[in-house]
Amino acid sequence: MPTRPDLVLRGAHSSPYSRKIRAVLRYRHIPHQWVVRGMKGDDMPPGPVPVIPVIGWRNDDGSYRDVMVDSSPQITKLEVEYVGRSIVPTDPATAFLDFVLEDFADEWLTKAMYHYRWANEEDTEKSGRLLPLDASLQLPDERAAAAHDMIIDRQVGRRALVGSTDANAAMIERSYERTLDALQAHLAGQTFLFGDRPGRADFALFGQLTPLLWWDPTPAAVAVERAPRALMWVQWLDDLSWWPVDDDDGGWLDLEQVAATTRTLFEEAGRTYAPFMVANAEALASGADEVVCDMEGGRYRQPPFRYQGKCLDWIRDEYHALSETDRARVDGFLAGTGCECLIP
Repeated sequence: MPTRPDLVLRGAHSSPYSRKIRAVLRYRHIPHQWVVRGMKGDDMPPGPVPVIPVIGWRNDDGSYRDVMVDSSPQITKLEVEYVGRSIVPTDPATAFLDFVLEDFADEWLTKAMYHYRWANEEDTEKSGRLLPLDASLQLPDERAAAAHDMIIDRQVGRRALVGSTDANAAMIERSYERTLDALQAHLAGQTFLFGDRPGRADFALFGQLTPLLWWDPTPAAVAVERAPRALMWVQWLDDLSWWPVDDDDGGWLDLEQVAATTRTLFEEAGRTYAPFMVANAEALASGADEVVCDMEGGRYRQPPFRYQGKCLDWIRDEYHALSETDRARVDGFLAGTGCECLIP
């Protein structure tokens, strides 16, 4: 009988971050067991906080070790534990840029994902009907109906916490559209953001774009019109186990070779994500109960979010860990994008 893989990934089909890590494991040829949270076979202990995805390594006696959450640290841990088919570019300056764009997807584009799902009646109703079945196809109809109402009430009630307000809606939606436009232009000439192989940012964008492009009706219709290449790219990213990597150190671009279309994504990040992240950190430091920042000639507002303050600290730590030469190269690339404020 074949032995079970040591590595177990607990997630949900509807979770962008679960899909992100599962795609990383598939691409990197890392043996793993995928279990859906709450379904048969899910015997993992709770993670440090009640979120998904969770990864852990199974001991010979069936117990677990190194159980962890948070997709970005999970990727870093996997890079240490497994060799081959790395998703970290070999040029440290390019690797830093990849790290920043991963965070842009995880912490800003996720606002569009949440907004479109819970701000539009058609999208909200679809998710309310389908999400209760994510962990059980045999859920009785009456329990599914109750879960439908509970999920919608809870998620719509949380919209303001992630910035999905009527006042912010146009800013979030225009940012989503510009991100699609940038990807449509980029994918016309290059499959991945930093070379001929995927990096952290590719998988982070895949995670957030999966519900936006293939689940929720309103943003999917926008994507069909503006970025058909991105729709099919998301399908590719789900399972890149077949993608050839002939030289494990090759296939990456040095920073000076990074495509202008990739830089366009940094310009979008500088227009939206960067001022938000800095304003969020300032609100946390001052104890303010609201993040306020100028964005597109208007004011973006939402409650502060402590985790995103930690993300900004990680970005700055990564920047200061670079050599002086590589920091200067990064500074030159980011000049004029609006992302300079991330690394004062």
